[in-house]
Amino acid sequence: PTGSGKSMLISLLGRIYDPTEGRIFIDGHDLRDLKLATLRAAVVYVPQESLLFSMPLRDNIALGISYVPDPRIFRAMDQARLSNDLRQLPHGLDSIVGERGATLSGGQRQRTAIARALVRDPKVLLLDDALASVDMQTAAEILRELRQQTEGKRTRIIVTQRIATVVDADQIIVLDHGQIVERGSHESLLAQNGFYAEMYYREVQQAQEEMAHVAV
Repeated sequence: PTGSGKSMLISLLGRIYDPTEGRIFIDGHDLRDLKLATLRAAVVYVPQESLLFSMPLRDNIALGISYVPDPRIFRAMDQARLSNDLRQLPHGLDSIVGERGATLSGGQRQRTAIARALVRDPKVLLLDDALASVDMQTAAEILRELRQQTEGKRTRIIVTQRIATVVDADQIIVLDHGQIVERGSHESLLAQNGFYAEMYYREVQQAQEEMAHVAV
């Protein structure tokens, strides 16, 4: 739920903040012992609102990298389900994205930020509600693609309030007021019939009601 500490936790993993107590380890290494440049190369953080700049889409995706060949950009865009949108832009990759992505929809902005992260091929990908403006079907396709293409090669940590986007996760951690209240797979959490199950069935019911409303 909102205010449970999800974004703070993921910010700690990306060393946007350092913990005031305790330590965080990745592959047995204390994060504070790693050089920031090494950590930034291995861990890429995608917030809900990523900065886009008034420059070509190509440069927004390759931001901070001296040279990225087009095939690599196209692959990242495919994974982020952005390729169809590219065909609608007047100048393709050279189309200018307005300040803060003003010429793009909220979902397009988020998928551009995800493509920017994927072009870096990180070992750890942190998505902080980074699919909140993407429709459910497209979000599911993106996550399925990431899982299939990088199984065993990349750790994906996803912060979300939409349970449907994490049902295939290896491990789901439920936070409430900064505390872990439940953890496990989707099936095991449903079997517990606790907080997670309640949120899941509420989400399913809401989706069914919306579909019924559209059908009418």
